[in-house]
Amino acid sequence: MMNTMTSETIVAIAVPLEPELVDSIRAVDPSVTVLYDPELLPPERFPADHSGDPGFRRTPEQENRYWSMLNRAQVLYGFPNEDPAGLARIARENPRLQWVHAMAAGAGGAVKASGLDQATLGKFHVTTSAGVHALPLAEFAALGILNGFKRSAELAQDQAAKVWPELRTPTRLVSGSTLVVTGLGEIGLETASIARALGMKVTGTKRTVEPIEGIEQVTDNDGLAGLLASADAVVNTLPGTPYTEKLFNREAFGAMKPGTVFVNVGRGTVVDEDALLEALDNGQVSYACLDVFAVEPLPQDSRLWDHPKVMVSPHTSALSSAENRLIAERFCSNLRTFLAGGDLPHLVDTLHFY
Repeated sequence: MMNTMTSETIVAIAVPLEPELVDSIRAVDPSVTVLYDPELLPPERFPADHSGDPGFRRTPEQENRYWSMLNRAQVLYGFPNEDPAGLARIARENPRLQWVHAMAAGAGGAVKASGLDQATLGKFHVTTSAGVHALPLAEFAALGILNGFKRSAELAQDQAAKVWPELRTPTRLVSGSTLVVTGLGEIGLETASIARALGMKVTGTKRTVEPIEGIEQVTDNDGLAGLLASADAVVNTLPGTPYTEKLFNREAFGAMKPGTVFVNVGRGTVVDEDALLEALDNGQVSYACLDVFAVEPLPQDSRLWDHPKVMVSPHTSALSSAENRLIAERFCSNLRTFLAGGDLPHLVDTLHFY
């Protein structure tokens, strides 16, 4: 850990945050000074709107004050302007910088987009808010599984058309079915916990293959096809990296049983969307619940918008009214570790960017 202790640790709040949560950061330790000027931060449009109102503009004088404030700090709460370019600028301008805490669970892509070289990235740590979003994402994944098994899309279409079918179509039992979770990190394990409570058998993938309590089988991505062959539902939680790009391609979807339910709460780049559409059209995938997409916002001409077997969620399934509080609590815990000279959790891997 790189913290060189001084009598004062200065934390600057770089993104919108409620005053009471700023006070909770101040209360961590008497040695902590928190720099916070809400006048310099864009107003939130909704809970945990870390980018704030896009129409917000600082005056030149306010812009100078904002960057002057950030350049005094050893620790930043959030990327400057919640933007990779802001991270790049502060890394170049602030030689005191030791640690930046990102609001996102998957901040690796933003760190990569900053364009900073390895030498510069080696001068400070970046931690993520991984785990904070695990429960809402897992609940959304469970929603997707249940939607697929209980035919909610077809029910909605029949309701809209006021159709009462003469032939009743059975739904599928979740209990006793098999779920494959790609990425058995905090989100994946939370998803597995809910799935097991519903009576599902769970298998999954992890970069480091090791036994996990409650998981029937763990493989790396090389063993994914074997897991998919027995899956009734698949939930992807993997981040977007060069190693996961289009992991779900034609071969992966082809390895699934006909009628598999597919949920993505990881990153959109993990899925070849053309291959997914083919799998939906040929019945290999019976239903897809998607919170993330290869290009966001999802382009207007994407077939996913109108596909009768697809739920489109605009990358909001992690959002909850408690998010800012949970992230601030995570940051306060990390700050205590930082002050004690310990190893910070949830560091961005600057080689693989996840």
